[in-house]
Amino acid sequence: MKIALFVDEGNGDWHARRLVKALNARGAEVVTTTLKHCAFDTASPTGLRIPGFDDTLPDGAFVRSISHGSLEQITFRLGILHALRESGVRVSNDARAVERCVDKSTATFLLQRAGIPTPATITVESETAAHARFGDLTAPVVVKPLFGAQGVGITRAPSPADLPQEEEVGHVYYMQSFIPPRSVDYHEDWRVFVSSGRVLAAMARRSKSWITNVAQGAEPAAHTPDKAMSELATGAARALGADYAGVDVIRHQDGSLLVLEANSNPAWRGLQSVTDVDIAGALATDFLASLERRAIL
Repeated sequence: MKIALFVDEGNGDWHARRLVKALNARGAEVVTTTLKHCAFDTASPTGLRIPGFDDTLPDGAFVRSISHGSLEQITFRLGILHALRESGVRVSNDARAVERCVDKSTATFLLQRAGIPTPATITVESETAAHARFGDLTAPVVVKPLFGAQGVGITRAPSPADLPQEEEVGHVYYMQSFIPPRSVDYHEDWRVFVSSGRVLAAMARRSKSWITNVAQGAEPAAHTPDKAMSELATGAARALGADYAGVDVIRHQDGSLLVLEANSNPAWRGLQSVTDVDIAGALATDFLASLERRAIL
């Protein structure tokens, strides 16, 4: 099988290198490229130009990254992924899952509709609306960028006066009730890595700061999720249509589990440091198995 692996430009990604090695070890040929270098082209019999595939299409496409860009660039890259899916190419994660996960408001809506508990959340447009709805949440309120990851740009507002300016949040306020820590010594939540409907591995993330992303300095620790946490994480991935996902889970002070968010292009370097599971190998195995099942059908 000939696979397109979409990565950030530069091909220096630790994760991409491991995916290439894992896919090669399982007999697949991998062309590493970026969505930025793809094209829609009416002169091509496929209507697309994917680097390394001439006038053909890959047997499958694995999306490690769609990369940063303008609204127009991201729309274009997602359009390429949509077109590949419409052309019969197995894409993981496909554009629908990426769109659902990257837009936190849509993700929260879909999680709620599927019965997956989340912190109380309100998303509104404009500072006026945010001030009006602030009291419907439990202060302090966590304000997150609608499109963001790794804890970048997250703020905590004890009162409406502490909300960021409209320009700082793209004129859309995604607000959640803050979940206080259960320990006086650290803040803790869990990253649960799901693939093909099962949990591959998980880690606890502990930090003196209320922001618990490993990229922001939190310490990863090995963790074996119980049945409740596993079912919550796999249910979240299923609700968002993700073949694989990093699902962030937190425990409320009353003991219940809540899903904070899910990432459709999760990093796993920190997780790999505390688990014996070969995450890249498992992802490669699951992806190639899905291609084989499609070929049989």
